[in-house]
Amino acid sequence: AVKRSNCFHASGGKNPCKISSTPYMIMFGVTEILFSQIPDFDQIWWLSIVAAVMSFTYSSIGLALGIGKVAETGKFRGSLTGISIGTVTETQKIWRSFQALGDIAFAYSYSLILIEIQDTVRSPPSESKTMKKASLISVSVTTIFYMLCGCFGYAAFGDLAPGNLLTGFGFYNPYWLLDIANVAIVIHLVGAYQVYCQPLFAFIEKNAAEWFPESDFITKEIKIPIPGFKPFPLNLFRLVWRTIFVVITTVISMLMPFFNDVVGILGAFGFWPLTVYFPVEMYIAQKKIPKWSTRWLCLQILSVSCLCISIAAAAGSFAGVVLDLKSYKPFKTSY
Repeated sequence: AVKRSNCFHASGGKNPCKISSTPYMIMFGVTEILFSQIPDFDQIWWLSIVAAVMSFTYSSIGLALGIGKVAETGKFRGSLTGISIGTVTETQKIWRSFQALGDIAFAYSYSLILIEIQDTVRSPPSESKTMKKASLISVSVTTIFYMLCGCFGYAAFGDLAPGNLLTGFGFYNPYWLLDIANVAIVIHLVGAYQVYCQPLFAFIEKNAAEWFPESDFITKEIKIPIPGFKPFPLNLFRLVWRTIFVVITTVISMLMPFFNDVVGILGAFGFWPLTVYFPVEMYIAQKKIPKWSTRWLCLQILSVSCLCISIAAAAGSFAGVVLDLKSYKPFKTSY
C-alpha cells in the first residue's frame, strides 16, 4: 500500500500502479518466524504495547482523514439504509451486511487471549478486578474509535467507500500521512499475530511435553549465548513446529488475500463460542442461576441471538470469498 501510494503520487494518479502483494506477504511471514521464537507470552509485553500504539496511530489518521473529507465536501454522503441498490444487487447487499457483522464481531474477539493476559497481571488488586476495569475501558474505547472511523469513512465516500479506508485507496493525499498509517498497520499486525498465536503455541507445547516427557527434541532447551544479553533458550520442537505454523498461515494468506471476507469468517467463528457461549455458561454455573429463571432465560436469549449473528456473518463472509475467488488467480493477480 505504501509503494502504491507513492506510485500514485509520482504519476499524478495516471498510473494504475498494479503491485503484487505476494513478496510482501513472504517478508511478513519471515518476520513472524523470527518473532515466534520468543518463548513465552509474558515476554512479548513490549510488542503488545508497540502494536497498541500503532493501532491508535492508524485509526486516528483514518478518522482524521474521514472528518477532513466530510469537511472538504461539506456534506455527508451515503444514507441510513447503506449502499444503494444498483451499485450492488439486493443479494450482494444482504451478503455484505452479514459479512459486516463478522467484521464487527472480530473487533471484540480479544476473549481468545483474555485469560492469558489476566495470568500476567500483578496483584493486588485482584487480577479479576483489574481485568474487569481493563475490559470496560478497552471495549468502550474500541467501540467509540471504530464507530467513528466507520461512520465518517462512510460519510466521506458513501457508496464508493472501500473495504479498508487506508489500503483501499479512498484517500490519496496527503500521501506521506497515508504512508505513516500503512506502516503503522504493518507494525501493529506483526505484534497482533504474536499476541494471538502465543497462547496457541503454549498450549501445543505444554501438551507435547506431557505426552512425550522423555523426548529431548520436545523438552530440551539449548542455551545460545548472546553478547550483552541473557542466553537465548532454543528448543528444537518450538523452532520446527512454530516455523511450520507460520509458513502454513502465510501460504493461506497468499492464496486468499481478501481482507474483509477473511476477517468476517474469523470473527464469525470466534465470536459466539469464545466471546458469548462459554462465558455465559461459566457465569450460570458459577452463580448457580436456576434453570428457566428470568435471568437464565435472558442469558440464553442473548446466547442464541449471538449464535444467529455468527451464522449470518459466516454465510456472508463465505459468499464474499466465493465471489472473490471467481476473479482471483493465486500468486498471479496484482491489485
